[in-house]
Amino acid sequence: MMPSYQRVFLSALGYELGPVVVTTAELEERLAPAFTRLGIQPGQLEAWTGICERRWWQPNTPLSRGATAAAQKALQKAGLSAGALGMLLYCGVCRENFEPATACAVADGIGLRGGAFVYDISNACLGVLNGVIEVANRIELGQIKAGLVVSCESSREINEIALAKMLGGTGGMSEFAPALATFTGGSGAVAVLLTDGSFPGLDNHRLFGAVSETAPEFHELCQWGTKPTPQGHFEQFMLTDSVAVLKNGTALGAKTWREFLQAMSWTQSSVDRLICHQVGSQHQDSFLKLTGLPRSKDFTTFRHLGNMGTAALPVTAAIADERGILKPGQNVAFLGIGSGLSCIMMGLKW
Repeated sequence: MMPSYQRVFLSALGYELGPVVVTTAELEERLAPAFTRLGIQPGQLEAWTGICERRWWQPNTPLSRGATAAAQKALQKAGLSAGALGMLLYCGVCRENFEPATACAVADGIGLRGGAFVYDISNACLGVLNGVIEVANRIELGQIKAGLVVSCESSREINEIALAKMLGGTGGMSEFAPALATFTGGSGAVAVLLTDGSFPGLDNHRLFGAVSETAPEFHELCQWGTKPTPQGHFEQFMLTDSVAVLKNGTALGAKTWREFLQAMSWTQSSVDRLICHQVGSQHQDSFLKLTGLPRSKDFTTFRHLGNMGTAALPVTAAIADERGILKPGQNVAFLGIGSGLSCIMMGLKW
C-alpha cells in the first residue's frame, strides 16, 4: 500500500561533508602489499567502483556533531527555529550509543525542547527515506506541522579496520571480495525538513507518496556490525556479497519501479529527474537499466563522495538542487535499495 500525501512538503535540505578527502589512489597505495599478493593492478579499485575519492571525518568526531550541523543548515535555509519542529528522527546506520537515541544529542544541539517526538530509526541505507515517511505520516494526520530527519555516517573506522585486515591477511581473492564494498564508503551528514506547507516563504516541494518492497530472504548478503575478538573485545566488521546484492537488489528494484509508476500514475516519460542511492558505477548502470531512463535524467555524486549510506541520496538531492539541476515543476523520483534487502521509491513535485 502506497502512503500518499496531500499536504506534505520537502521544505529544505541541509548537509555537511567530512573534511578529509581520501582518494582511491591513496587507499590503493596503502593496500599495495595486499594487492601485489593478490595480483590486483593499480587503478583496479577505481575501475571496479567508479569512485575516485570520498570523505572522512576527523578522528573521534561525534556523529551528532555532523548531524547537528546539517540540521542547523536546513533550519536556517527555511528560516525556522527548532521550536517549530514536532518531530526529530535520527536515521543513520552509524549511531553514537546503544542508548540514548542519537536523536537526543542532535535535539540538544539545535535547542529542541518540549513536546516533540525524538527518536532513532534504523534500516540500513534506507533509514532517511523511512524517516521521511514517518514524519510525512504525522504531518498528513495533522499531528505535527514540521519534522526533521537527520543522519550522519562515518566510513573512516570500518575502512581502517578493513585495511589492517587486508594487510595482515594471507588469503586470496575470497578474502578481498567481501571487503570491496567497504572501500566504497564515504562520510557525510544530512537533514531533511518536512512541513505541512503552512510556513510562509518556503521553497516547498510536494511529496506525493512512496512505495516500499522488501526481500528479507537476502538479509545476510550485507552485514555491518560488531563481533567479539579472541582477546574478548568487540570490533566492527563489514561483509558484503557484492555480486549477489547487485543481482537480487536489481530484481527487487525492478519490481518496486513497476509498482511505483502504477501507484503514481506515471509513465517512464513522466519522470523528469532521478536521484538514486549512491553506491558506484555498476549500481548506477543497474538503476538506469531497470528504469529505462536515459543517463541524462540521472544525477550522481558517488565519484567524489562515495557511498555515504543513509546520507547519500538526500545529499545528492541537495547538491542537485543547489546546482539548479532540480527545477521547479519537475517530477522527481527518489530511488533507494538497501541491505535487508529493502527498496523505497518516492515521487515528488519539485
